[in-house]
Amino acid sequence: MLTHVHRVVDLLDPRLNRLHDMSLDEARARVLAGDAAAVRDIDGSFALVAVDGITVRLARSMDRPLRYFLAKRAEGPALFVADRIDTLHAALAREGLDGQFHPSYTRMVPAHYVVQLALVGCPDPDPAYTRFFTPARGTLDPDLEAIGARYIGAVAAEIDKWLDSLDAREPIGVAFSGGVDSGAVFVLLHHAVLRRGLSPARLKAFVLNLGDGPDLAQARAFLEAIDGAMFLEEIGARPDELDVQAAVRVLEDYKPLDVECAAMGLLLCGGIRARYPEWRVLADGDGGDENLKDYPIEENPELTIRSVVDNLMLYQEGWGVGRIKHSLTYSGGLSRAYTRTYAPARLHGFEGFSPYTRPAVIDVAEAIPFAALTRYDVPALYSLKGEIVRRGVKAVTGVDMPVFPKRRFQHGAVPEPALRARVADEAAYRRAFLSLYAS
Repeated sequence: MLTHVHRVVDLLDPRLNRLHDMSLDEARARVLAGDAAAVRDIDGSFALVAVDGITVRLARSMDRPLRYFLAKRAEGPALFVADRIDTLHAALAREGLDGQFHPSYTRMVPAHYVVQLALVGCPDPDPAYTRFFTPARGTLDPDLEAIGARYIGAVAAEIDKWLDSLDAREPIGVAFSGGVDSGAVFVLLHHAVLRRGLSPARLKAFVLNLGDGPDLAQARAFLEAIDGAMFLEEIGARPDELDVQAAVRVLEDYKPLDVECAAMGLLLCGGIRARYPEWRVLADGDGGDENLKDYPIEENPELTIRSVVDNLMLYQEGWGVGRIKHSLTYSGGLSRAYTRTYAPARLHGFEGFSPYTRPAVIDVAEAIPFAALTRYDVPALYSLKGEIVRRGVKAVTGVDMPVFPKRRFQHGAVPEPALRARVADEAAYRRAFLSLYAS
C-alpha cells in the first residue's frame, strides 16, 4: 500500500506578526486548536498557519493578506502558504510544480475566519470556515457624544498598544490627507506621544501631491487648525510617474479603485523611502470608511442604503463566506482590498498600521445603531462619520478636529481629470494581471 506524504510550506515572514501579551507559539496553538473564542483573543496583527498531522488551520487579521495553493505530488499533497500570489508561484516553480499554477487557483483566507484544510490527496475536500469574530450589531444608545467617545476611545487604545511595541525613539509617519480618518490617527498619535512625555518631533504627516492635488491644501488647513503645521511633509511626484501597470503587479488585483489607490501608495511609499532610507513604520486611516459606512452608495449599483446598514460588516467582508458573490480567490470587502495598503508598504520596506482594522474598534462600530441614527437616509449616513469622529477626538484628546468632506486617496493626490487620463477599466486591469502568468 502506498503511503501519501503531505507537506506544508510556510512562506510567511513571522517577524511581521505583532502580537500583544502573547507569544507567537501561543497564537499558533490557538489557531491549531480551532477554538473560535481563543482565536478571537489573539490581539494584534497576524497571519498564521498551524499543522497537526493532515489537518491545517489558517487565520489572519484584517491587515495581513494570507493565501494558499494546494499542489499535487506523486507522494502526496503540498500546501504552500504566503502573503502574495507571486510568492506562491515562485515557490512552485522552484519545485517544478508551476505547471499546476493559475492565479485563480490560489485561495485567500478571509479575515475573521479560521480556515481548516485536510491534506488527504485527490479529490481535495472543501475547506471548513469557522468565524471567530461576530460583533453584536446596533446595541449602543443613539447618543453621538457617547458613541464618539466609545469609538475613538477604542481607536486610541489600539494606538497605545502599537506605541508600546515600538522603540520610544522610532520615527512615526502618518499617510496623511487631512481627512477624517488619517486626521484622527494623527491627533491621537500626537496626544499619546505627549502623554508619554516623548518628543513629538518623531512624528511626520506625509501628504502625496502630484501637482495641484487638493489634499495638500486640506492637510495644511487641518494641521494649522490644530497648531501642527510643522508636522506636514509633502511628498511630490508627477502625474506621468503614476504607473497603474506596476500597481496591478504589486496589488495582484484588478478592481479599479484599489488599483488607483495602490498606484498612489507606491508613489507615496517610494517617495518617503527615497528621502528617509531608514524609516520603518507608517500609520494610516485605512478601514475608517468601512467601519462607519462612508462610501458613495450611488457608485455601486449592487448596493442600497438598507444593504449597507443592515448587513454585518458588509464593507469589511463583502457579502460574506458561503455567499454566491464571495470570491474564494479574493475574499471580499476590505478583507480583499487591504492589499492596496499592505503591498505598496511592504514593497518599500515599511511596516504599516491602522487602528481601524482591529476587532475591538470594529466591535464598537458595528454596535452603532445606524438604522436609528439615519432612518435609512443616505445624506444622514454620509454625515455621521464626521460627527462621530469629531466628537470622539474631542472627548479623548480635547482637540477640536476639523472635518472636511470625504475624498478618496487617489482623488486627493491629483485632480480627478488628470487621474482619469491615466487609468483604465477593470477588464484592462484583469487582462494585465493575467498576462503576468501567461505561458
